[in-house]
Amino acid sequence: MTQSVLYVVATPIGNLGDITLRALETLKNVDIIAAEDTRHTMSLLGHFGIKKRLIAVHQHNEQQSAQLLIEKLRAGENIALVTDAGTPAVSDPGAIVVNAVRTSGFKVMPIPGASAIITALSASGICGNGFTFIGFLPASSSQRKKVLEGLATYPYTLVFYEAPHRVLESVCDMAPIFGAERNIVIARELTKTFETIFSSQLSDAVEWLKADVNQQRGEFVLLVEPSPIKEAGDIDGTELHALKVLLAELPLKQAVKLAAEITGAKKNLLYDYALQLKNND
Repeated sequence: MTQSVLYVVATPIGNLGDITLRALETLKNVDIIAAEDTRHTMSLLGHFGIKKRLIAVHQHNEQQSAQLLIEKLRAGENIALVTDAGTPAVSDPGAIVVNAVRTSGFKVMPIPGASAIITALSASGICGNGFTFIGFLPASSSQRKKVLEGLATYPYTLVFYEAPHRVLESVCDMAPIFGAERNIVIARELTKTFETIFSSQLSDAVEWLKADVNQQRGEFVLLVEPSPIKEAGDIDGTELHALKVLLAELPLKQAVKLAAEITGAKKNLLYDYALQLKNND
């Protein structure tokens, strides 16, 4: 007897023409579709003439729904898991279900498709040695700034999702933390009628968003270019300040050791700078 399967199906992020043939075939052949918003999915299925039983699986009921889906799989039914747009479990519900189903011994099969992350990256023009996907930033300004500060020196393109009511606040917080001259790409409403891909320095991006309230509407992907790579022998202002303060109170080796632990800078670079500072005294 063939074991039941949970299919994790990517759906279009906007343009319905982006659905894959494999996704359509899967949605037509499964017994049940587990959807983040059944009304949204019903509209998608209606467009392609598909009629299926729907079960709501969203962030408020995912744990309970996972057990229901496992019962359906045990009964021999195949299930497709979908979100409102894009791939389930990527900044959307789905991970809890997938983990529970896999732990219960059932096969989980991904059906790939449209991705807002990759779509935005492909049209950004940002060059780099990879990217880091952060997802949604915290709603609280203080928590958001804390996260951004931890990302400020990442040598990779930073990719964020953002909601329309927070996009201006988030970009405003990025400018002083990442540096006003750092480049950002704002990708809005990808694959939809009002798709917009805007590239500028962070300082200009803030003004662009403020100048037209319409640019603060829709679904957003924000891409920030990698932190500039330091030239060999360079330390930044924060690291230099910490080193100077410690040198004023401690012996050179101890000051260098503590400065490296506090700032994360390389000890040999700090040591060279410490010697220069001592020689200039």
